Amino acid sequence: MNMTQENDVVLIYFEDEPMVFARIEQIAPDAKPEWFQVKLLLFQVPLQVVTWILRPAYIDGEPFTMGGKQMRLEKVVSPEPEAQRENDQGEETTEQKEEKKKDGKVVSLFDSREKT
Repeated sequence: MNMTQENDVVLIYFEDEPMVFARIEQIAPDAKPEWFQVKLLLFQVPLQVVTWILRPAYIDGEPFTMGGKQMRLEKVVSPEPEAQRENDQGEETTEQKEEKKKDGKVVSLFDSREKT
């Protein structure tokens, strides 16, 4: 598992339930040795910035408590693009590609907007 670092997106769990996504804005040493101030941008409306003081293990996903409640950060890994998954599973035949072309339809977002 890759270590969680600045600019990574994490999913914050509260009592084992997913609560909110956040981006790690900054990780800076705290006054207490082996603790870090972790500045998080919470992806909610309205956006909110919080700073939590955490150990490296907590930043990397180990559960911790806050106010007596269990919390956990889970690094979000972007899923592979569809094209990459297809190549990993083997090349499609020409027949399969042609069949997909028949079934697919391209919809322009610009054409669907009302003209003002």
